[in-house]
Formats: sequence, C-alpha cells, structure tokens
Amino acid sequence: MSDLVLVLNSGSSSIKYQLLHAVSAQVLASGIVEKIGESHGGRIVHEAGAAELEYEGAIPDHRAGLLRAFEMFRQSGLDLTTIGIGAVGHRVVHGGEVFWEPTLITDDVLRAIDELSVLAPLHNPANVVGIESTRELLPGVPEVAVFDTAFFHAMPDAAKTYAIDAKLAAAHGIRKYGFHGTSHQYVSEKAAEYLGRPAGELNQIVFHLGNGASASSIRGGVAIDTTMGMTPLEGLVMGTRPGDLDPGVTPYLMRAADLDVSQVEQLLNRGSGLKGMSGVNDFRELQQLIDGGDTQAKLAYYVYIHRLRRYLGAYLVQLGTVDAIVFTAGVGENSPAVRADALAGLQAMGIEIDPSRNETRAPGIRRISPESAPVTVLVVPTNEELAIARAAHELVGAH
Repeated sequence: MSDLVLVLNSGSSSIKYQLLHAVSAQVLASGIVEKIGESHGGRIVHEAGAAELEYEGAIPDHRAGLLRAFEMFRQSGLDLTTIGIGAVGHRVVHGGEVFWEPTLITDDVLRAIDELSVLAPLHNPANVVGIESTRELLPGVPEVAVFDTAFFHAMPDAAKTYAIDAKLAAAHGIRKYGFHGTSHQYVSEKAAEYLGRPAGELNQIVFHLGNGASASSIRGGVAIDTTMGMTPLEGLVMGTRPGDLDPGVTPYLMRAADLDVSQVEQLLNRGSGLKGMSGVNDFRELQQLIDGGDTQAKLAYYVYIHRLRRYLGAYLVQLGTVDAIVFTAGVGENSPAVRADALAGLQAMGIEIDPSRNETRAPGIRRISPESAPVTVLVVPTNEELAIARAAHELVGAH
C-alpha cells in the first residue's frame, strides 16, 4: 500500500495539514487554513517544495477551507484525488475512556468522537467536521483517528483520579486524561535515540511549550503523570488558558461578575493565561512588551516560569532520578530565556544549562547542558504530523 498520508489537525477556527511519506518522512506539501468562520481575514498559506501559494478571503467553514486547500494542492501539481493517498490521519483531541489507540474511522467511531465533544467542546467538534469533510472529498481512502489523550491512558490511578465523589466521577467520565500525548511520546522516543539508550531505561521530564503547554513525567517510556487534566485547561500557564486555578473561582465569577457558563468557558479558554495577564499570547510580543518596561508583561512571564518550576520540582520528586529534561514545541524550541529561567539554580540537583549551547539556534535535536552534567537537557523538535502519519500507515497496513 502507499505510504503517502494526508495529516489533518482541525482546530476550532483553523486547519493545519501536511502531505508526507510515512516511511521516509519526506514532506510533499503543508499548509494552514486560518480564521475559519470569521467575516474577514481568512487566509491559507500552502507550501509545496519551493512554491508557496497564498489565499486571502472569507472561509465560511471547514469544508470550504479544505476545498480551497485541495485546489491549491492541484495548483502545485499534487491532485489529492489521484495521487494515491494511502490514508488520512486525523489528530483528535479527546478519546475519553473509549479510544486510546489509533483507530480506523467508521460511522460508529465518528459518532463516538462527536459524543466526546462534551469533554472537549472547543476541539472535538472541529475534529469531527474535518473528518466529515475529508470523507466526502476523498471517498474510499481509509481514515485514522490518532488521539491526543492516548499516551496518558495508562497513567497510574493515583495520578488520573480526582478527589471528588467517586460515583459522580464514574458516571460522567471525570478524570485526568492529559493532552499533547502524540508530541510527548514522539520527543521522548527521539530523546532516547539521541542518547543511544532504550526508552525503557530512561526517566524523562518533557515540557511541550507552545500556545498550549503541558509537561509530562515519563518512567521507562511510560507516562506516569501529566499537567493537563480532564480538559486542556489544567496545569501550566498557556497562551490563553490559565492552567491550575482554584475551582472556586468559577462559581465565584458566576455570582460576583454575573457570568454564565459559556462566558466562563470563553474566559478560561480564550481570555486567560498570558493574554489575560498581559494582553498578548505570542511570546515574541510578550518579550517586546517586557523590553519596553511593561510591568504586567513581566509579571505574566514570571507567573509562567513559576508554574514550570513547580511542576519540574514535583516530577523530580515523583521520578526520584531523572536522565533527561526535554523542551519542545514553539516556545520550548525557540526561547532560550524560558529554558534558562525554568532550570536556573539547580546545579546541586545535577541540572545545568550551558549558556552558549542554549543560545545557539540549530535544526534538529541538540544538547544544551554541559557534557559533565548528570542530567541531560535537550531541545527536541516535535513532529506530531510524522507520528500521526506513521500511526495511520501502520494501522491501515495491518488491515
């Protein structure tokens, strides 16, 4: 069968896509559809080899965005309907307690993913629309769902259980699920390869730091804890999400600020985190504000670092010994300051960063700790698309 896989990551107002060979990792084309459903400002950037195509205009829904992207594929010499795609791999955010392995999408599977929208109201509905659209546009091509929660499915009960009424929790699926699992698994395996040791021999702490952010504690290749919870709101401070928050804040805001449930959800998902504290959620813009003397931006940054260090400490204790600390995703890969401040003053624990290595930008995996440091600190570029493509290719090939 063909190892050519189209990977889709459908968000609430965007679609990221990539066409690649699962075996060789060769990328033929990639792109992003932005501002879906907005009255103006819709944009598609499509790259295929040296060619780059752009579209600006209204994109009323996901299907319209994919139709336009498919046309841009054709314009760049890649007709997705005839090129011989072996599978379509979809990133699906929430698998609940139903899905924890890559899954061939049938009508029943799609229905179950839709039903899990109650646990991920901003993510699963968009995933469903993306799947429905590609099923229509590429009839007969096998579709595979790869779940963000899968890597954390086997966490110990003590890590995934919330201390609330047990019967209520069981009835409504209330537990820690974790997210960014595809990325955490991919970079931890790549870190083991780089170190020349089996993943099963290593204890690792992984920081996936992008607009969404999470950390994981991994013992012997198996995740034993992670910062995100039942939803992607828990844990680290993020671009627009608060991370850990006193549960009492929600009912208090509903009473004191007269907010309804949807307004609270909007606040916590879109108007909190760095954006809520400083007005911006892009780390580059945050740094510009800090350089300009903005005190709120500076506070936001230190709140962000404080939370990173809190979880670092917890996971160090949890693991006992740590072989590697790994940074990945947009901020993790590109912000030397965040890496340095997150690990500052920990030489007594065997954790140290080499300033020159940390400041040097280079492609691929790189070590930013001194050779003599007992704990290896790495920057490992994530590649969720490749991980999804390989999972989809392997599953379809097995059937």
